[in-house]
Amino acid sequence: MRIDKAGRAEGPTISGIVGRGFRVDDGVYEGLLITPERADGWTPPALAELTLEALAPVLALEPAPEFLILGTGSRMLRPSPALVAALEAKGIGVEPMDSRAAARAWGVLRAELRWIAAALYPLD
Repeated sequence: MRIDKAGRAEGPTISGIVGRGFRVDDGVYEGLLITPERADGWTPPALAELTLEALAPVLALEPAPEFLILGTGSRMLRPSPALVAALEAKGIGVEPMDSRAAARAWGVLRAELRWIAAALYPLD
């Protein structure tokens, strides 16, 4: 089956999982920050230590993303209540899920032209 980009949302596309990371267009990233405009490698802190500063590249999106998909690695973990509160204070919701589910959600939501951002932890 052939998949054409025509008719799909513009911007970076997560096309697969490779080892501990994610294939995005022509690159592979273990940790990934992705917006409708760009994808960058990311070396995240421990989830309990995740702050707005560590997410600054995706939170700088203009206009602000509708919400942040947070891929927490091989299994779904909850981010700290302080991080959730800080994101909500900026008007940005957070949807935590395991990173495989987050990669799939990215594709579905971008196909719907949703203006979102994602931060994906490497798979264990």
